[in-house]
Amino acid sequence: MGLLLLILTAALVDLAIKSVIEEADPSEFPKKLEGSRGLIMLHRKHNAGFPMGVFKSRPEFVKVVPMVVLSGVAGIFFWVYPKKGYGAEKLGTSLVLGGGLSNLYDRMKKGYVVDYFSIRLGKLKKIVFNLGDIFIFLGAVILLLAEFAETVRER
Repeated sequence: MGLLLLILTAALVDLAIKSVIEEADPSEFPKKLEGSRGLIMLHRKHNAGFPMGVFKSRPEFVKVVPMVVLSGVAGIFFWVYPKKGYGAEKLGTSLVLGGGLSNLYDRMKKGYVVDYFSIRLGKLKKIVFNLGDIFIFLGAVILLLAEFAETVRER
């Protein structure tokens, strides 16, 4: 039950932040996030494509691919969910689902994903993310590490 709550919480927190960003005056952006010592900038970007605008000219493709991928991730989640163990796989797929559902909702409802922050370090300065993207990234890293650990154990 906790993992289902994690999925729901991840999606709803990201959607809530996106709503606050969307309701704010666009002229307020970009701006420094208070308390971040200038490390995090807030933005209000609408991304109609995949990360960094890839395929923004193909809106149906950009809707279908995430739906198919999330369906596969959900299948994996519900396959491992009732099993003992698989903690990393359960956590990783939960994070991917939470972030992915938030972004998929945006794509289906608005036709774009709301991206709202950048990290002011090196090349990351140029990339604007949302919390859903971070959840997807962290979940994917956890899944890769779990697969790597399994491969090492088998040897």
